[in-house]
Amino acid sequence: MNTHAPKMRPIIRQLDEAAANRIAAGEVVERPASAVKELVENALDAGATRVEVAIAKGGKALIRVSDDGCGMTAEDLPLALARHATSKIDGSDLLDIRSFGFRGEALPSLGAVGRLVITSRAAGFDGAQIAVSGGRIGPVRPAAGNRGTVVELRDLFFATPARLKFLRSDRAETQAVAEVIRRLAMAEPYVGFTLTDEDEGKLLFRADAEQGELFGALQTRLARVMGRDFIDNALPIDATRDGITLTGFAALPTYSRGAAVAQHLYVNGRPVRDKLLTGALRAGYMDVLPSGRHPAAVLFLTCEPHQVDVNVHPAKAEVRFREPDIARGLVVSALRHALAGAGHRSSTTVATAALAAARPEPAPRAYQASYAPARPSAAAIAASLAFQAPGFAETPTARVEPELEAPAEDAPLGAARAQLHENWIIAQTADGIVIVDQHAAHERLVYERLKAQLDANGIATQALLIPEIVELSEAEAHRILAIADELAALGLVIEPFGGGAVAVREVPALIQRLNAAALIRDILDDLADQGASDRLRARVDAVLSSMACHGSVRSGRRMSAEEMNALLREMERVPKSGQCNHGRPTWIELKLADIERLFGR
Repeated sequence: MNTHAPKMRPIIRQLDEAAANRIAAGEVVERPASAVKELVENALDAGATRVEVAIAKGGKALIRVSDDGCGMTAEDLPLALARHATSKIDGSDLLDIRSFGFRGEALPSLGAVGRLVITSRAAGFDGAQIAVSGGRIGPVRPAAGNRGTVVELRDLFFATPARLKFLRSDRAETQAVAEVIRRLAMAEPYVGFTLTDEDEGKLLFRADAEQGELFGALQTRLARVMGRDFIDNALPIDATRDGITLTGFAALPTYSRGAAVAQHLYVNGRPVRDKLLTGALRAGYMDVLPSGRHPAAVLFLTCEPHQVDVNVHPAKAEVRFREPDIARGLVVSALRHALAGAGHRSSTTVATAALAAARPEPAPRAYQASYAPARPSAAAIAASLAFQAPGFAETPTARVEPELEAPAEDAPLGAARAQLHENWIIAQTADGIVIVDQHAAHERLVYERLKAQLDANGIATQALLIPEIVELSEAEAHRILAIADELAALGLVIEPFGGGAVAVREVPALIQRLNAAALIRDILDDLADQGASDRLRARVDAVLSSMACHGSVRSGRRMSAEEMNALLREMERVPKSGQCNHGRPTWIELKLADIERLFGR
């Protein structure tokens, strides 16, 4: 029985405009941050070079957005509050969208659920103001003001009090607003942004308009918003394929995060949270990050508007590409190429963390002898071993090698000088020292060698004596068979077996005890969620990684000076050698100036 079936024949009614606007507001304005996003995007569409945002009570009591854009006339203001009235498109081509807004829903929706006042002046016209409260629009009045627009929204959701119960604390809503401003500011380096909390009279965010060419301006803006560490450890991305351009910055694998909080993706300048793109970002870092770690990146995809549909989500947070495989492939290949080109680079924050761990312990408390010197930590002592007198270095676990005739101190990773505890190689550079984890470094080198051999010779397959039959729905079978050629290239050969079943004929010889049915279902889940799957390649790479781990130099093995230097030189040549197969750094560098500060020099 249909529980939704009405007891009486329902009567179709035309909702009044106020009710329609409140319904639209439920889709467009989820929380104060949503309102800020819509209003700031309107300011950017108006050509603003300065956007000032002020909030109170996390945006629940007040949101004020001021800009110096083109402004509106007195005749424009009533139309701005009418549903589906917009200056950004003419309605003839809904795919040729070159602005943030285009539906004409934001302002009437905000006016339906809050108290909205718009003050604006266009060049050559007098200023004007209009107010709307709970959907009731007032008359247009003259007002003073500079060119541009000020939108003031008070008492958000007062007309729909049930929505207020779903809002979070003032602090949480303030953080959400700040994140919206940060994301928009990253995409618009030539626009100045400020965010002020009027409850505390506190400036929460400021980014002045940048100068110079676009890539330089973007780099400076990202340093302000993401932090200097991000830019210092990020790789520039610039690639084009079939009319789609990808630019931005992607961080080294050793600068990863514990959550996907430092991933910012844009399509034609619009911030999006798109499964296709986030999946591509994850695939780009597939064999350089351990489970539970997430890459940091700010990436901009730019294409002709007709190549992407932005009108598929109420808040425009998702997009749909006409050719999703091209967009995904561009992201994956550009990231892998950049990471390979980074060679042996490792995050500078790794050295910073090492120095922090090696700093002297805090000074004694007041009731202890005030002249007692601070004791260096164990890490500081270990870091200083390379500089100890020969009598200390020539212990069973800290050997100093004789200086080579042709030291390579000018090489990026320097010249090997000692081996500590049969695991750590100490190399001397022109202005510091490098500490190398010999097992982790060699593991990455062997892994890259195995992958290169595999790519050159192909993946060997093993035919099954009895094909494994996997029962699927007809739609699932069609979806998995559509990528049969890609799977075959990775060693998994499948064929249709009638109805919704597929037969697994061959499997990769590398993978022992493969559960083909479970793997196929996991691949189908990836296809449904992301439109693509790297799961089989990840399985093959995991086997190669395990082989590399067992075939590399083990911890505890003594190495000669020649062997250590050969390892350093190979690290400098091999892509991705700055991190092991599990995403951990293979080496850190300590500058002489930093080491001297550890000893108070």
